[in-house]
Amino acid sequence: MIEERYELAIGRIREIEKESTVGSEFRDYFHEMAGFAIMIDELRTELQSGRYQALELEELKEWNHRLYQDILPDRYEASYGNPSYAVNRCGKDYGLALSFLYAELRGAIAYTFEQKTEYLDILFELLVEVYNQFEEEPYPAIESIKETIYWYASDYCDVFVADRIREQIDPDETFAAGIIMDSDLDDIRYLYQFGEYISENELQTARHLMKLDDAVIKRMADVYTEGYRIGFVNTGKDLSRKSAVNIRYVLGFERVIKKAIANFEKMGLKPVIYRSGVSVLTKRQHLKIGYFGAVANKQYEYDHRNDQALFLDKKFLERKLEVVKTTYESCKELAAGFAGPACIEMFGEEPFAPEQKEDVLKLSEKQEELVLLFDSRQSQITNEYIRGDERSFTIVAYPVPEIGERYEEIFDEIIRINTLDAGTYEKVQQTLIDALDQGEYVHILGDNGNRTDLKVQLYPLKDPQKETIFENCVADVNIPVGEVFTSPVLEGTSGLLHVSKVYLNELQYKDLEITFANGMIADYNCGNFDRELENKEYIHDNILHKHPTLPLGEFAIGTNTTAYVAARKYGIEEKMPILIAEKMGPHFAVGDTCYSWSENIKVYNPNGKEIVARDNSVSIQRKEDVSKAYFYCHTDITIPYEELKSITVVTKSGEEIALLENGRFVLPGTEILNEPLKNADK
Repeated sequence: MIEERYELAIGRIREIEKESTVGSEFRDYFHEMAGFAIMIDELRTELQSGRYQALELEELKEWNHRLYQDILPDRYEASYGNPSYAVNRCGKDYGLALSFLYAELRGAIAYTFEQKTEYLDILFELLVEVYNQFEEEPYPAIESIKETIYWYASDYCDVFVADRIREQIDPDETFAAGIIMDSDLDDIRYLYQFGEYISENELQTARHLMKLDDAVIKRMADVYTEGYRIGFVNTGKDLSRKSAVNIRYVLGFERVIKKAIANFEKMGLKPVIYRSGVSVLTKRQHLKIGYFGAVANKQYEYDHRNDQALFLDKKFLERKLEVVKTTYESCKELAAGFAGPACIEMFGEEPFAPEQKEDVLKLSEKQEELVLLFDSRQSQITNEYIRGDERSFTIVAYPVPEIGERYEEIFDEIIRINTLDAGTYEKVQQTLIDALDQGEYVHILGDNGNRTDLKVQLYPLKDPQKETIFENCVADVNIPVGEVFTSPVLEGTSGLLHVSKVYLNELQYKDLEITFANGMIADYNCGNFDRELENKEYIHDNILHKHPTLPLGEFAIGTNTTAYVAARKYGIEEKMPILIAEKMGPHFAVGDTCYSWSENIKVYNPNGKEIVARDNSVSIQRKEDVSKAYFYCHTDITIPYEELKSITVVTKSGEEIALLENGRFVLPGTEILNEPLKNADK
């Protein structure tokens, strides 16, 4: 039946490409969509016959370019994937709806490689249904088009969303793992079997890893998987009860991933490797969660981040939540065995500052409330089946070739940074913690144009002999080593946080300012755009994630001066990922604490003291109403050392203990952290 539906749909689409039965203002759009679907059918035939897999490298590159060329930056201005262009050609209402359909149809690339013919049926039938309405006279009311899209989303939620959940927890979903384990990774053509866009970054990354000695690959995999294991040990969680680990990474690192899979299997964990979402029903805005290749056009992804505005309402939300609950219940054994994600991130691309467009789909205030409600209820359901106090994670990052001509040298330096001796840092960081534990609050002041003036209130210790405020982070879940962090007391935490330039969640911010009052965001602004309203909207959407406010969920002091000096040496400060950047100065996370969903688990530092600052006055509300406790986001913002005047601990008696002054550590016992900085000053 699925094959019959497919043949009927693609047969009708072949006719559409030749017809002139819709008005001239829409004819070009539908001809292009039909041409795309026919190209997908050609690809499907090539894959099923095995001819695609046997193609030479240059032929694979040509196919890859054909599939993605319409949204590449040099063609985007005249692409229906660009909402502005679609609106210009088809009018505001029709243009936005048709650009949505264009973006949704592009998911067919992934579905074809994964042999999901039913998904192709659904998409192609949607295209035909919308086209049929435009054949009528007069043109259909926009509400009729929206209704068609609404029922597409609602009717097929139990296919797309349910399958997505299973892909995230079931090791038997082996599409990507099969490519990694069964391919000849010395033959670069394997990259084109995933169905992702492949740029020079992915090609050169894979080629660089081919040149590395097996011992180096093993070292990279070991630090990644061992950090994951230690994360369970340090939090007292039982890894032996788990059966699957989710591996998230960017294509090009397959040699490391293959070794990591072997390491995880020794721990009793099978890999779950799922693609970053390609449908409006399964992805979260423009964010990449899962494995992916190059982003063909970040502006395209950003323009379509709120496409669900076309159909989102309370009824759909309830429908989607029902699917989530039902699917988890049917897969509860798989969910219970899920241990959490292990992520390899990449960095080094040119920072992306998006254009804010008027002609894009935007959520209404009511829809923003629904999104927050959905996030809250979905997270509660997920935590019911994949308990936060039983799972863990790890993250490590490496550069991509776009970082510059000295890529290979930088890559080797990052390997060194990711494997720094944790023992040395543990001792120095404990010295910092001993001083911080004496404090009532910490005062942070910026310098050299940085306007930060912030007071962070600290948790009061009841038994300093057994308790501590800060966690001594020594490279387990967050690699590399180099920070001490806490959950601040919100009441009394006030002031201004300012950073001249920062890169957060793949977006660049200039002159970012956030004002806190009693630990909650009271105001914010940046200098990305000429209009203040656009700046505030940019922060509201991408840092506050549409919440009216967020708490300061974490305060930390980064100690990895080696990473800081390396960034300055190679001129890559603004390209460093937050994972490393957060170790290169004090950082402040807005959103949930580091202990969200596992606050009740006792955590200890290497010296045996319990870290008691795991909650704040927002997260503690989980005991009465869990919907008020979490925000489902955690964004770290770092002040680099060169923008730092001082970090001072202030005790209850008013004594001041200086930790850093003018970007240098001054607390006795921490001087070793300045050694790399001395070399940078020469």
